[in-house]
Amino acid sequence: MAYDYEKFKDAVFALTKIDLNAYKERQMKRRIDALITKHGIKGYENYVQVLKTDKARFEEFVNYLTINVSEFYRNPDQWVVMDKEIIPELIGKYGKNLKIWSAACSTGDEPYSLVMALSRHIPLNMIRITATDLDKQVIAKAKVGLYSEKSIAAVPADFKKKYFTKVGLSYKISDEIKSRVDFKEHNLLESGYPKDYHMIVCRNVLIYFTEEAKDEVFRKFYQSLAPGGILFIGSTEQIINHKDIGYERKNSFYYERPKK
Repeated sequence: MAYDYEKFKDAVFALTKIDLNAYKERQMKRRIDALITKHGIKGYENYVQVLKTDKARFEEFVNYLTINVSEFYRNPDQWVVMDKEIIPELIGKYGKNLKIWSAACSTGDEPYSLVMALSRHIPLNMIRITATDLDKQVIAKAKVGLYSEKSIAAVPADFKKKYFTKVGLSYKISDEIKSRVDFKEHNLLESGYPKDYHMIVCRNVLIYFTEEAKDEVFRKFYQSLAPGGILFIGSTEQIINHKDIGYERKNSFYYERPKK
């Protein structure tokens, strides 16, 4: 395409504060080119003008960039470890007023899963999750709380019965669970990071980032954790230099900021 992709990346950053340099270029460029072709738009320059003037296209673009593949209790074995080991350990360290952040939370499947998992150990009215994403559209979807049958397939049967209502072919999560989550916009590569979290959950997002961007985010998560706090990452991820950053690896998916 005639319009320089580097210039396009600068224009996108000015519009969205999303830094495309942090993503693997070939993969991201292919996604963007497919979207431009789908709408019959001639090149990056014209597409930038569309993004500036057409709110629906702009929202679609941001949604397309932020890869939203999510489901409740994704990789159930890891949630068994959460239930049997991680939550009891955190309660032992900090009591039941746990401070938990679901970063890049997509359509809410993950923070709502966290509320349910915690509810086996802590009264529901004591649970508070901060959930963030850079995509306004997915946050809006999360607040609605309507999910497909496939999305909730791994939810434990008792929770499915207790907290979901069938609406047509979809399932709506109860206000009881929704009310325990605070949704906010946050860009992992641009926004400031909150402090003193007892657990941070960020799964299957950083696989799309460059090694440099991953390293930056993992270091910032480390600083965001309280001493003794836990980072829970995805099954396709690992922190290769976790010792250099200061983490202790508890198992393949859980990393701890040790108490000094």
